[in-house]
Amino acid sequence: MNSKIYELTDLIDKDLAEDIYTQNERKELANRIKPMLSADAIVLAQANPIPGNVKYNALKAKKWINWAELLGVKTIIFPETFLMGIPFGDYMLKFPVVVEECREWLEAIAQTVKNTKVIIGFVEFNNSDKGKKYYNSVAVLSDEKIERIVRKTLLPNYSELNDYRYFESSPVNSQNRITDINGRKAGIIVCEDGWNDFDFFDRNLYNVDPVETVVNEQHPDYLINCSASITRAKKEQLKHNMLSFAAKKHHTPIVYVNQVGSADCVSYEGAGRIYGKNGELIYRAKSYEEQFFIADVFDCNGKIYPLPNGLEKTLNSQKEFTLDHEPDLERTYKTIIQSIRDYFKKTGFKHACLGLSGGLDSTVCAVLLTDALGKENVFGISMPSKITSSESKNDARDLASNLEINFLEVPIGDMFNVTREKFDNMFSQIEEKWDFRYKQSFTNDNIQARSRATILWGIANEFDRCLTIATSDKSEAYMGYATINGDMSGGYAPIADVTKTKLFALAKWMNENREQKNAIPQSIIEKRPGAELAINPKTGKPLLAEEALMPYEFLDEIIWRVENLNQSVNDMIDAEFLYEKENTLSKEQKIEWLEKFFRRMSTAIYKWSILPPSPIVDARSINKAEYHQPIVSSGINYKKTSFEEKLSMLNAD
Repeated sequence: MNSKIYELTDLIDKDLAEDIYTQNERKELANRIKPMLSADAIVLAQANPIPGNVKYNALKAKKWINWAELLGVKTIIFPETFLMGIPFGDYMLKFPVVVEECREWLEAIAQTVKNTKVIIGFVEFNNSDKGKKYYNSVAVLSDEKIERIVRKTLLPNYSELNDYRYFESSPVNSQNRITDINGRKAGIIVCEDGWNDFDFFDRNLYNVDPVETVVNEQHPDYLINCSASITRAKKEQLKHNMLSFAAKKHHTPIVYVNQVGSADCVSYEGAGRIYGKNGELIYRAKSYEEQFFIADVFDCNGKIYPLPNGLEKTLNSQKEFTLDHEPDLERTYKTIIQSIRDYFKKTGFKHACLGLSGGLDSTVCAVLLTDALGKENVFGISMPSKITSSESKNDARDLASNLEINFLEVPIGDMFNVTREKFDNMFSQIEEKWDFRYKQSFTNDNIQARSRATILWGIANEFDRCLTIATSDKSEAYMGYATINGDMSGGYAPIADVTKTKLFALAKWMNENREQKNAIPQSIIEKRPGAELAINPKTGKPLLAEEALMPYEFLDEIIWRVENLNQSVNDMIDAEFLYEKENTLSKEQKIEWLEKFFRRMSTAIYKWSILPPSPIVDARSINKAEYHQPIVSSGINYKKTSFEEKLSMLNAD
């Protein structure tokens, strides 16, 4: 495909986003592009829908279809369930009218389709008297009618995916999955249908591979996978190798069309692509951008847009814990930026306020919010107490100045004193009835954290379309090292799936790679994290987080081993941690840290359940969109007991 075409289709992308052209101007641009198109040109419609907003999605799809017809391309392909939007929600069960609307909008679009074939995902009713209420389907539209409907066979029910909750599985009707595009047979696969190759995966979730069935029975010239696959650590590596493997194995090109954009906790990176019959990558669309991407399945010299920096060189990397986060930092940054931007846009919010403590977590959040929403839409509030150091106050002020965001310092000493006095009077009366008052408590710590949350929510309540931001990170969430209705309080939590060691790396990366260099003061990056809520009696200084917890390098590897290797205390005692290669660590200290982690994790589960929405970034997550564990399950045996110990307990009087 002529490379000049992509400079011109960038103008189409701009028009689709902003309606910058008249109809005559669109025709003129289309006439400039047409001579560059091959006979087998197709469009991968890498578009961003809104879940449940069928009207918005349908009208958006029609704008894209109009451009395809102006260009005279043979077909335009949309992602999985585009008309309904994704992720799915129980609103489909509660309000079936949404599914009625989905089908009617599909039929209306079909009547407007002329010469370009449209392949688009939607949700439809299961009209039989058995099974789930709906099908996850792809419609082929042509000549003002619905040519065929392909229904998804493999319904995932893991991680953030819950198709099985809503949809009925449809048998693989291979003949119905074939559509003619310019005299060639294209076979249609719906997302998970392409994720069950018996030769690629060590353990398969399903007993059928729709790709193999369609290829063996129909011998298509190529396959089309309409997909909605979220981005997360190591996902690109898996996706690339799986699709390349399948194309080569079946000697059949694969067109992979992926959604872009974010919804609540999930983020789709786009990066649609085509693999040739030998498994070679021949086309790839942009990452994290809507794109009207023109491609030719049989052109081996296609346009390949770059992945986020670092991913390309790790496509064949092994699953292992590392403190070298650099290969995943740009993907992490772009995922969170897209997530913030879409969450605010799709919910109607515009402005964000957050506490600026001068620490790493709030600093990284402030930079991400600035880049996602614009500096004028971010308000940083420094809320020092008597424990807050002058260095922290200065760091917060300097950060706000560097970012050019709105800033205000609001001391909380008076709020603390009034609340403490009120509490003391109340507690003394309660103590007359209850004789189990703590000798030491976290009340003072939490008064400070909740006073700050009160101030931030006051701002959000008082000013239009303003949302308060929770700044908790993943490492501290695992340990419950955060205050409910305090620093955990907010309408969105941008970094709740980012570990502390990765946050340090991300802060350095942003200083080097943002247009505005070194916005984060070096003193913040070099500072040892601490909430400045309490004094360590041993040092007489504000308690540091690692003094309350353990070294973050060790803590983050525990999290990685739990999420990726499913290891228990016993497994980790005998495993060599990366931390141990660089530091002397006694077995007693290691056991103490491990037991502290699992003890604190078991009592932190109720805090996970009330975390605000946050983007999934890591390979695995405790984000409630993905992970489910009963809050009352604190009695789980994370440490295995021997058989002899079990017998002894059973035989005890």
